[in-house]
Amino acid sequence: MPIKTLRFDVEGGKATAGPPIGPSLTPLGMNVLSVVERINELTGEFRGMRVPIKVTVDTETKSFDVEVGIPTVSALIAKEAQVEKGSGEPGKKAVAELSMDQIVKIARLKTPHMRVNSLKAAVKSVLGVCVSMGVNVDGRSPKEVIKEVEKGTYDHLLQG
Repeated sequence: MPIKTLRFDVEGGKATAGPPIGPSLTPLGMNVLSVVERINELTGEFRGMRVPIKVTVDTETKSFDVEVGIPTVSALIAKEAQVEKGSGEPGKKAVAELSMDQIVKIARLKTPHMRVNSLKAAVKSVLGVCVSMGVNVDGRSPKEVIKEVEKGTYDHLLQG
């Protein structure tokens, strides 16, 4: 079987030849450093976040392809809000604030990977994660913003 597919979660831009990548690729006779360099090149924009990657290796030709997934919604929210993690007391204590434009940006990025049938549904899902992380949106509770999204208040942002 010449084609092998391996999946890893790595920190964006900081993959190393150590576990889990090196031990998985070495038995296949791969140049681990060239694979790691490619992974770091492709995941650099997600620095500081865990990123799912898929490495497809042709064991006969020793060629490889790297596909980069999208980090979790909570990781994207944390990056946009410039916080390490969510609130220990969501609903009582907010740790950050995002704009609705930032919420839509995250939703657009994640929509292809979510089980939703519209951008509006993706936005509501991202807002739900904001609730559990203690991240306010435009100075208001994400629960209030979800109600406004349902009423159509933000439909102008959800076009195209």
